[in-house]
Amino acid sequence: MTKGIRDLQPARLEQALAARQLTKGQLASLVGVAASTVTKWCQGTQAPEAGAFERIASVLNVQTEWLTRPMLQPVSKPLFRSNAAALKAARAKLEARTEWVQETAVLLSDHVDYPDVNLPARDFREPEQIGNADIEAAAEECRALWQLGTGPIQDLALAAEGAGIIIAREETEISAIEGLSSWSAILGRPIIFLSADKANGFRSRFDLAHEIGHLILHRHIPRADDRDRHNQMEKQAHRFAGALLLPAETFSNEVRVPTNLDNLLTLKKRWGASVAAMMMRLHALGLLTDEEKLVLFKRRSARWGAKSEPDDDQWKPEEPRLLRRTLELLVTAGILSTEAIPRYLGLSARDIEHLCRLRENYFANPSGVVDLATLRSARAPMQQSPQVNDLQLGTVVSLLNRRK
Repeated sequence: MTKGIRDLQPARLEQALAARQLTKGQLASLVGVAASTVTKWCQGTQAPEAGAFERIASVLNVQTEWLTRPMLQPVSKPLFRSNAAALKAARAKLEARTEWVQETAVLLSDHVDYPDVNLPARDFREPEQIGNADIEAAAEECRALWQLGTGPIQDLALAAEGAGIIIAREETEISAIEGLSSWSAILGRPIIFLSADKANGFRSRFDLAHEIGHLILHRHIPRADDRDRHNQMEKQAHRFAGALLLPAETFSNEVRVPTNLDNLLTLKKRWGASVAAMMMRLHALGLLTDEEKLVLFKRRSARWGAKSEPDDDQWKPEEPRLLRRTLELLVTAGILSTEAIPRYLGLSARDIEHLCRLRENYFANPSGVVDLATLRSARAPMQQSPQVNDLQLGTVVSLLNRRK
């Protein structure tokens, strides 16, 4: 290796390029070197000079020191809603940003304890082992473990975080991929990354339920490259999402049979599910025949169009809280200062705001907040309520003297 900044971690550089959707040639042009030079940096056969090293960090908008940190063990291969080869760069971007979420959570876990992971355990090794009855049972068990009852779920994101899932929600500019899920061996917990590009709370909620399905049903099944196998796993996660949001007995008792679009529209806000999702659920439960489902979908498309429905703006997308409130807790408790957080995490202030769902310009004008994870210095047993809106994801340290 030639002389230069020898501490540069080639894998860090590759990860940052993926997260920014930059090619080696584009980075070379922005830094002012030959494309072959960037290739050598990524291979670890050449080290950048000090000036080039600073420009790399500036172009990639990361801390220079971050580029020298050893890489963490990557998350498991995420399951994507789309398996199209054309989306290779987009998938690489979201995998890289999911690993940034993992690293953020790992660094914060030095100071806090997250909620224990509380998911139904399944040991399926092949999607062919999973039947409809298995999916329904897994969704029922999930509701029971999370103490959600059999009615509408008030806030699925809050319930999932209370069960130890790390959730990130970010505008990705990748409309074809609505979410992904993976497991972090380092954290011993799952991570869900959701797209925030479509401000439709009903769809976002279903996407979250879909990814929870993958985490439970497909934890021990490798990501499928075969189209038929991929589609089979997607259908299973879809069925799980419907079963979780719309439990068979309770939901079906509220639906007038034979049903119509207007009847389902009256149930939309109550259950937090789109009319389309309710139609698919009724079909899965055998309350709509294939022909009846097709007729309803045609009527829906004729009245409202293929992608939108009335009242789509009446359910605000559910926001993740865990990482945001953990950072706010550490700042309020004086463990970290707002100025130190970007240096500590190694990312730009903007990336941290997006990945942790902090308000815009949080680091320019911070304010105190709340309770979520439990500070290591003041561990206390968690109190979990059966009501989702009362779910506490941790306890506040006594030095705060108040809840906010």
